[in-house]
Amino acid sequence: MLSLPPGLDPDLLRSFVLIAEGASVTRAAQRVGRTQSAVSMQMRRLEELLGRQLLARGPRGLAVTSHGAWLLERARPWLSMHDEIIASFRSAEVAGPVRLGSPDDYVMTWLPEILARFAESHPAVEIEVVCAPSTELLERLEREELDLTLYSAGNERGQAGLPLWRGPLHWVGAAAHSVHRQVPLRLSLAQPSCIWRRAATAALDGAGLPWRVTYTSKSQMGTHAVVLAGLAITVGLAGPLPEGLRVLNASDGLPPLPEFEIALAQGSDSGAARALERHIIDSFRREAGGLPASAS
Repeated sequence: MLSLPPGLDPDLLRSFVLIAEGASVTRAAQRVGRTQSAVSMQMRRLEELLGRQLLARGPRGLAVTSHGAWLLERARPWLSMHDEIIASFRSAEVAGPVRLGSPDDYVMTWLPEILARFAESHPAVEIEVVCAPSTELLERLEREELDLTLYSAGNERGQAGLPLWRGPLHWVGAAAHSVHRQVPLRLSLAQPSCIWRRAATAALDGAGLPWRVTYTSKSQMGTHAVVLAGLAITVGLAGPLPEGLRVLNASDGLPPLPEFEIALAQGSDSGAARALERHIIDSFRREAGGLPASAS
């Protein structure tokens, strides 16, 4: 009779994924609620079980080895499926309202599929989505008006959020207009505290290009309306963009913009809020690829 291979403890894999993503045993231990020595022991057990070194000390902290990278790629979807199975059978135990904040820039890109899957596994949870700029959302979280919120990292004031995703910021203009060729460049942006606005104006200053903010809006829909009219350009994600807008780049005479991070901050410790938090984190890892292991 063939003997079955030893099983993998999901707790070991979860600690490994958190270490790999944060390059730190300390941060992983905080996330799983264990001591640093306990998490280090977990990694020794996992490496002994698999017979391969998975993590190595590098200049920026712990980094995955080639075997660790192979395992990380497969552990993320495995843990997501594991947690989804557990949540599905325990859904009756999780109920109540959750107030979720999100900048409207992310609502159509990220939330529809995330919330649809969560509703399937947690039908007794009622979610209220509040759209506002990141700075306002973090202030409302501090006032306990929200249970958790997505936000653009860089807007926080001492807020210890969890990075979810990193990607490039893009210039966005109207496909039918060449307002990006005008001098000074006319911009349609959010309020001065917005990290995207600061990144855009800093890039133009660095390139020596004159600019003027001619339109200000708290919502992406407002900035896009002005751009569609051919009155200014703005910044945002690459897609999906409304019909009539396009991404502008170096060939259009515009300087590159930096990458930015989407992060998640939690204020409530209710069962429903914790369940939604775990679901959002797992969804970003599974669907958006999560943050690279070098990010902390």
